[in-house]
Amino acid sequence: MTFAIGNVKMDNPLVLGPMAGVTDLPFRLLCKEMGCGLMYTEMISAKALYYKNKNTLPLLATDSKERPVAVQLFGSETQLMADMAKTLEGKGYQMIDINMGCPVPKIVNNREGSALMKNPKLAGEIIETMAKAVSLPVTVKIRKGFDKNTVNAVEIARIAQESGASAVAVHGRTREEYYSGKADWDIIRQVKEAVSIPVIGSGDITDVDSFLKMREQTGCDGYMIARGAKGNPWVFKEILTYLKTGIRLEKPSLMEVLEMIRRHGKMMVEFKGEYTGIREMRKHLAWYTAGYPGSARLRGRVNEMETYEDLVRLLEEYEEWAK
Repeated sequence: MTFAIGNVKMDNPLVLGPMAGVTDLPFRLLCKEMGCGLMYTEMISAKALYYKNKNTLPLLATDSKERPVAVQLFGSETQLMADMAKTLEGKGYQMIDINMGCPVPKIVNNREGSALMKNPKLAGEIIETMAKAVSLPVTVKIRKGFDKNTVNAVEIARIAQESGASAVAVHGRTREEYYSGKADWDIIRQVKEAVSIPVIGSGDITDVDSFLKMREQTGCDGYMIARGAKGNPWVFKEILTYLKTGIRLEKPSLMEVLEMIRRHGKMMVEFKGEYTGIREMRKHLAWYTAGYPGSARLRGRVNEMETYEDLVRLLEEYEEWAK
């Protein structure tokens, strides 16, 4: 069940996908506890890194307990990307990933993220220059294509391999689709058949069954879980338990969920301070409790939380409503 990218070995093929505003250090550590094999940081702007933007510092935070972890950079200036990759060597990361999948307009309009899929020549130059600049494995995250008229994941994956990338992650939607509709796993299979470097499949893995279906349909090497892990770090434990024992774990009890929220909240306060940490926990609270009794009422109250004590008190009240 092990899986390797370059000289970096993972205990298993499960990967936590990078999500802006979600996959910060506290959340990654919780996913690691649940057995996740490989982490990605939130995406970091090469330009912001160059200008030492203070908002970038927390995004760079890492901990030896979460290894192996890939730091994800985005940008479109070849030399700047390579130079910034070089500054990240020796900072606790095991890989450097290039974001060529972000669909957000302000990123795309800057010719970054998934816009690079429209410019295969530039994409190849960025990968090659970065791969030559660092000794760490360089990986690339792409989409199916930019829109339905440019479905070129196979072409970009081949370019990535030729340019020195050690692995490629493929999200089975175009930029135009964002996260709507159903991910196309067949494009992941096509990429897997076209290249010899490891391929990580991404899109719509939310549980044991969707993992098994993607594995059967694509035969890829790694499996990236992103939105399926929001409020559900247990997804990694559930899949791994099934792979090792054939046992399907029950959904976590409400008590387990509330205990995880308290822990997560405490970690967020320690990492980001109470003001920011608790405000960011509001969305996590909604994700964690989705589908549990009384969750709609809880969501209506999350914006009242300003301190860790508020969080604890709200959860105590929620326990009463949920009975």
